[in-house]
Amino acid sequence: MGLLAGKRPEGLGFTSNQFKPCSWKPNCVNSTADSQADAKHHIDPLRFKADAAQAWKALTTMVKARPRTKVVKEEAQYLYCEFSSKGLGYVDDVEFALDPAAGVIHVRSASRLGIRDFGVNRARIESIRKQFLG
Repeated sequence: MGLLAGKRPEGLGFTSNQFKPCSWKPNCVNSTADSQADAKHHIDPLRFKADAAQAWKALTTMVKARPRTKVVKEEAQYLYCEFSSKGLGYVDDVEFALDPAAGVIHVRSASRLGIRDFGVNRARIESIRKQFLG
């Protein structure tokens, strides 16, 4: 990874149906953030109507195929990837967690460095949503 990759953050994962909260910086989106109390970071989870296992397999296959993606941790209902930007190699930490009972896949995407991301993390998740629902 490049000089602008930063260090892998601590405290990632999906515990008690929650991701780690976003910091005050506007470079993070999180589907487990409260939509009213933390509207600037909230993003809707990915919803599915198909079988949960099929939806999870489709999502993980799709995410792994995206350019400049490195899978860091993969479990039965949790996926943690690093997405590197083209050129400078900034790294964003992206997590997915399957909630079969609710029919959703929760998402969290955050930049490691800097304050602003110019909407990159939100745009990435919306692009994944569009492809996932495709």
